[in-house]
Amino acid sequence: MTGRVLVTGCSSGIGLDAARRLQAEGWQVVATCRKPEDIAARQAEGMSCLHLELSDPDSVARLAEEVLAEGRLDALVNNAAFALPGAVEDIPRGGLQAIFEANLFGTHDLTVRLIPHFRAHGGRIVNISSVLGLVGIPWRGAYVATKFALEGLTDVLRIEMRDSPVKVVLIEPGPITSRIRVNSIPHFEKWVNWQDSPRQQQYRDNLQKRLYHPEGKDRFELPASAVSDVILQALTTRRPKPRYYVTTPTRISGIGRRILSTRALDWFARRN
Repeated sequence: MTGRVLVTGCSSGIGLDAARRLQAEGWQVVATCRKPEDIAARQAEGMSCLHLELSDPDSVARLAEEVLAEGRLDALVNNAAFALPGAVEDIPRGGLQAIFEANLFGTHDLTVRLIPHFRAHGGRIVNISSVLGLVGIPWRGAYVATKFALEGLTDVLRIEMRDSPVKVVLIEPGPITSRIRVNSIPHFEKWVNWQDSPRQQQYRDNLQKRLYHPEGKDRFELPASAVSDVILQALTTRRPKPRYYVTTPTRISGIGRRILSTRALDWFARRN
């Protein structure tokens, strides 16, 4: 099975690898990026690449209209997202609004604009969540909140779409090689006043070292191609699973959430 697929967030990481992999497998890929130079780079690779700013409703509306005007669309891979690291008590309202606009509201807006087309022609919606949609860890509260919300919306949408030709899938990667940590630095610097935080020393000892001076790959980290393999499976399997785990930490977290007490899960989160 191949067809025409829209993949969001194709500047780097999972989105870029998935777009390249699907193109190599014979899919007609419509990629999206935010920056003009990234759009030009994807177009140089032979992809159709369009601008999308998920936090801008007009941008979402224009993209949906343009994609559907070009013909049948068979699948949507919602991958675009960003992180806003910081302690929950230090995340201001504006920062939380900003990350929800992109990671949830814009993703939802794009999805529901395409559902009528998928209802008429059949289609698949693949939402890229995270191990942090299963369990929360310190310093990642804002991102965790968006992924928990995405999981809830996706679960309900999957149930509601049972009476339609639309299949809805969640993919939950753990640590994957990407630029999400580097890309989170401007958001951290914009929104988090860590210098006045009661956790100032913890920022210096922990989060800032991870952001600005990472010590190689995370434990159990896999390349983005591991997620692309699963995206391809979700798009081509006749009956895709409701959710797919990628990486060992995601599998452990999925099991742990079912069998461990809340206190045990809290201990596990602090350790990781």
